[in-house]
Amino acid sequence: MLVLVVGPSGAGKDTLLGAVKAHLADDRRFRFVRRAVTRPPYGDAANEESVDEAEFYAGRDAAAYAFWWQAHGIFYGVPADIANDLGAGRVVIASVSRTVLAEAAARFSVRVVEITAPHDVLARRLAARGREDAAQVAERLVRSVPLPAGLDVTVIVNDGSVVEGARALLAHLREIADGASRLAATPRQGSAP
Repeated sequence: MLVLVVGPSGAGKDTLLGAVKAHLADDRRFRFVRRAVTRPPYGDAANEESVDEAEFYAGRDAAAYAFWWQAHGIFYGVPADIANDLGAGRVVIASVSRTVLAEAAARFSVRVVEITAPHDVLARRLAARGREDAAQVAERLVRSVPLPAGLDVTVIVNDGSVVEGARALLAHLREIADGASRLAATPRQGSAP
């Protein structure tokens, strides 16, 4: 199962993913994707591989990415080798743009986790990051891309502590992995038990 994590800037996606990744570090049922990104590293560089645009284009042209997108002048790519993990029955988790959900769902078995927070919480978090001025923060807050219809979506409202948000995400990911394990262990109809 490919679990695609989306949500507005300031919702805490990377924070919750980092907390959950630490809890699942020894659970081989999960893989947290390290995206290629055309910007210098910042924050949790363990989730991203910084590449220059020439490297990114070369990777894209060589089909090194299962899918890719551009946002705010930055290119992002999810490595094509996720197909190997998915084929082995692992739960693969990636933070992505909403713009690639339909493409990913056309190629893989996908579940979407939308991490969000109330408008005032998003505004406060974006301002605290200090990466953008007030006008840029306001622009981010009004930007909205709808989710494609027909996807299996779970919404996690991350308006409390990191522990609370991570607990909700962790429970959901374990539920997905447990369901996949049960499905894999069920004999196919007509096959020997």
